[in-house]
Amino acid sequence: MTGRVKIKEALAQGKPGQELLLKGWVRSVRSSKGVTFIVLNDGSNLSGIQVVAEPDLPDYEEFSRVGTGSALAISGVLQESPGAGQALEIKAGGFEIVGAADESYPMQKKRHSFEYLRTIAHLRLRSNTFGAVFRLRSALAQEVHRFFAERGFVYVHTPIITANDCEGAGELFRVTTLDPVRPPLVNGCVDYAEDFFGSATGLTVSGQLEGELFAQAFSDIYTFGPTFRAENSNTARHAAEFWMIEPEMAFADLAADADLAEAFMKRLCRFVLDDCAEDMNFFNTQIDQELIARIEAVANAEFARMEYTEAIERLKKAPVTFQFPVEWGLDLQSEHERYLTEQVVGGPVFILNYPKEIKAFYMRQNDDGKTVAAMDLLVPKVGEIIGGSQREERLDVLTAKMEQSGIDPASLWWYLDTRRWGSTPHAGFGLGFERAIMYLTGMENIRDVIPFPRTPRHAEF
Repeated sequence: MTGRVKIKEALAQGKPGQELLLKGWVRSVRSSKGVTFIVLNDGSNLSGIQVVAEPDLPDYEEFSRVGTGSALAISGVLQESPGAGQALEIKAGGFEIVGAADESYPMQKKRHSFEYLRTIAHLRLRSNTFGAVFRLRSALAQEVHRFFAERGFVYVHTPIITANDCEGAGELFRVTTLDPVRPPLVNGCVDYAEDFFGSATGLTVSGQLEGELFAQAFSDIYTFGPTFRAENSNTARHAAEFWMIEPEMAFADLAADADLAEAFMKRLCRFVLDDCAEDMNFFNTQIDQELIARIEAVANAEFARMEYTEAIERLKKAPVTFQFPVEWGLDLQSEHERYLTEQVVGGPVFILNYPKEIKAFYMRQNDDGKTVAAMDLLVPKVGEIIGGSQREERLDVLTAKMEQSGIDPASLWWYLDTRRWGSTPHAGFGLGFERAIMYLTGMENIRDVIPFPRTPRHAEF
């Protein structure tokens, strides 16, 4: 007998009569009429494999009493399964209890609420739902890299510790080595000149600004890494730590930015449908019965494009009452976004060219003097899923916008240098990886698509 085989490989490539060594964790145990059935799962697939043992198995009584959650090594022979739901099963010829689990194991075979499972995030990974979520997350992360690699994008690791706040919202987690009880003070304020980096620093909210620097040397780049927001929000869509995908392209305008975002979103949809079929079928059955049809529709759609001004006009004419006001100059709320994508367009839509007052300082000012070259991609069920813009490449305009926003240009001298020498039109967007996973799986809480969620008052595990 060869070494250990993953259960997914055994089911996909194994043949009846083949001897195998499998290792995994017990999902369920059922004994009746001189036979014991165990479902063994090693994380490589959703269903695991059924192990059949009869009384002639050495130490059969011990095998029949093994606890849910125990780690086992099973040697045996593959055989066709007479039961529904699986083509192959393994008849045990020998076994070893690698790690026992008793009846106090919290993941017994019954339904548990997602709220309860978050309290045992170190064990919830062994459940069907979270097995499916994190297999898909892993596969999708690898597909993100393939997508950009195929297009010649350079992968950039932007800093996690930073002295700038890209979005200007002041929601940084502070990074410091100063004594929290007796920090050095100057005029009653903390003297960050005495700190490790010689200035106030925090965890990054975005790698975009550094990404722009790389785009001005490599043309097409992307970042994919952790970002942080010290935002005291307890909604199902916010976390203090999450992952962002941020491409940036030199010699590109807003239209090219939307083209890339459309190709990217379609690719992710098609990938999970084709390459994560077992897990997607589980989500479609157990989480959202319209999921596959919705993802398929996006994968095959032609994404519409609509000016912000037209979107406001459409919303004002809508035969529904919105909770939030609709006026030119106000940002769109989720209810507005969903109405536009679900009722007006009936599919994905880019909203383009927003009022400059509601967008960030780095977005390129349009010739009308009122709007900036910003875009949001809206999709059915969730609304906005990708946000991006053409960046302001003109030094004088960018400097003026920073001053208007209360940002000292001297604090971003390195960013302005790229506008001084060899500046180009460039554009990019950001996609929150967890938001994408929520959309593609139907999971409704961001805490359930990241392994160990960091939210206000929660940093366990």
